[in-house]
Amino acid sequence: MQTGFVTSLAILALCTFAALRPPMPRRSSPSDVWFWLGWFVNEQPFVGLAVLALSTYETLATDVGGPTWWLAAALTAAVACGMAALAVRTRSARGVLEAALAEVPDLRVPRRPLPLLRVLLPFLVPRRGVRRLCNRRYGTARSQALDVYLPRRRPDGAPVLLYFHGGGFTIGSKLIGGLPLLYRLAADGWVCASANYRLRTPYPNSLADARAAVAWLRAHARELGADPELLVVAGGSAGAHLAATVALTDDAVSAAIGFYGYYGEVGGDRATPHAHVHPAAPPFLLVHGSLDTLVLAADARAFAADLARTSAAPVVLAELPGTQHNFDVLPSLRLHAISDAVEAFARWATVRRDRDR
Repeated sequence: MQTGFVTSLAILALCTFAALRPPMPRRSSPSDVWFWLGWFVNEQPFVGLAVLALSTYETLATDVGGPTWWLAAALTAAVACGMAALAVRTRSARGVLEAALAEVPDLRVPRRPLPLLRVLLPFLVPRRGVRRLCNRRYGTARSQALDVYLPRRRPDGAPVLLYFHGGGFTIGSKLIGGLPLLYRLAADGWVCASANYRLRTPYPNSLADARAAVAWLRAHARELGADPELLVVAGGSAGAHLAATVALTDDAVSAAIGFYGYYGEVGGDRATPHAHVHPAAPPFLLVHGSLDTLVLAADARAFAADLARTSAAPVVLAELPGTQHNFDVLPSLRLHAISDAVEAFARWATVRRDRDR
């Protein structure tokens, strides 16, 4: 067997193992080698299969039938079966999400047609029907900027969703994380935004930026065709920490959505959304992966339990089997099911807010 074939197959096999069954750490941490090895193939098993085919074609197309060929074919088939298992496993997300949301009164999750081309080709340019307003300033610092995603036809009284990216409060960008969801919601008539915030700074500065972004959106909602009273905050990882804290401390927020969220203590003042839980908290939807090696699912369970014990509003935790961190970066079968659930929950929460005011 050629050295290139062996190297490529070994790397793909290791990535597939890391996606299928990564060794779980004892506690949450900012980085983990198993995450970096397994994340992409776990979210994009079809792309992984294409890479596997391209990497092994030359070897499998020559000397067919010999002992070495049979060994190469068997090894390739084993890796391909692992990737196929990853693709099948993504289908479990929908059932878990629907079961979790079934406990919310009057909420049903519609099943949208699967955009197969975007799933198979996840790097396609985002969908038509949406326009993006870049780098709207909500403060004077360079990082205090957000992008707004609008329907091509100006809406009237649309609900708003604001997303905060992850990155452990040290890295990250409004261009990474949540974009497939934001484009989808904007195409369906929402006004969406993704905000940068100050990084590598004391936590109160990042939180102040999140609050300032909310205030900017509310102040400019009418000119964007939105209703300032119908605002949902969302975020991934560290962004979920910000979204949860803002939702628990700002009465203007209709609901909060946390993806693979970190809700523990941050900074010198050991800030955490746990400290702000109260009976009048808005509805929460927390989506977490059972195989998240950066933020353990147990941490999300603890926050959901804390909320549910105190809040009068629904608290939904959907723990998705076989799911890692950063599952909202690229279009996928899993993210399609998550987006169906998020849109249904966010629309339900804003209708609830509109009815109650």
